[in-house]
Order: sequence, then C-alpha cells, then structure tokens
Amino acid sequence: MGDVNILSLIIATLLPMIIGFIYYGKGLFGKAWMESIGMTEEKAKSANMGKVMGISIVMSFLIAFFMLQFCNGLGQEGQFDTFKHGAAHGIIVSLFLVVPIFISNGLFEQKSWKNMLINGLYWVITLALMGGVLDSMNHFPNS
Repeated sequence: MGDVNILSLIIATLLPMIIGFIYYGKGLFGKAWMESIGMTEEKAKSANMGKVMGISIVMSFLIAFFMLQFCNGLGQEGQFDTFKHGAAHGIIVSLFLVVPIFISNGLFEQKSWKNMLINGLYWVITLALMGGVLDSMNHFPNS
C-alpha cells in the first residue's frame, strides 16, 4: 500500500458522527430509536457526551482504518478505485458482519426488531459511504 490520503481517513472517521446526527435526529429515526430502547430526553441529557463522542471518534477511526485496508487489498486497484466499489465493500461488511452481530446480540438482549433494523440500516448506509470515500480517494499500485 502506498501513501494514505489522510483527508480520506479524516472524512471517513467523521462520517459516522455526521450521518448519526442526521439519521438519529428527530426528523428521521431519532424518536423511533429512542422509543425502541426506552430512552427519554432526560436520560439522554445525563450522558457524559465528551466521553461518548471521544470514544466514538476513536472507534470510528478504527473502522475507517479497517475499511481502507478492506477496500484497497491486492488486486483491487486501478479500475476499482471508485466510490461505487468502496460502497459495495461497505455494504458487504454491513450485511455479512455488522448486521448479523447486531441481530444476534439483539435477540439475546431482547431488543425489538425495530431497534435492530434501525441500527443495522444506519451501519449499512454509514459503511457504504465510508468505503466509497476511502476507495475513491486512495489509489495504491498493485503489489
């Protein structure tokens, strides 16, 4: 792998926060998500948001770094350096890894299907966009 486009990693790291702000906002799935876990406005306000955001950014960076490696493996360069190719990788990771983990855990935790589907769809969208950004902004020669 050649030089990594640092801007692509920064964008990909921030995408879960940006998408989450919109997706879990009151205009889209915020109210349904809060209802699905019994969250109240008061309880939400009691969270240590500095800690939550700080840890979330670190986790987002780890995901972005993994997606960079996954989207740009051996034989995936040249014609495959596209947003579409990276988005496909994000969808594959979501559908074959992330969503099954959420559903398995959710079933044992007795979460509602509504909650599992809201969270699963968020990660399908987010990982598709992360993969798309990372693949289209990084071009490494095949080894």
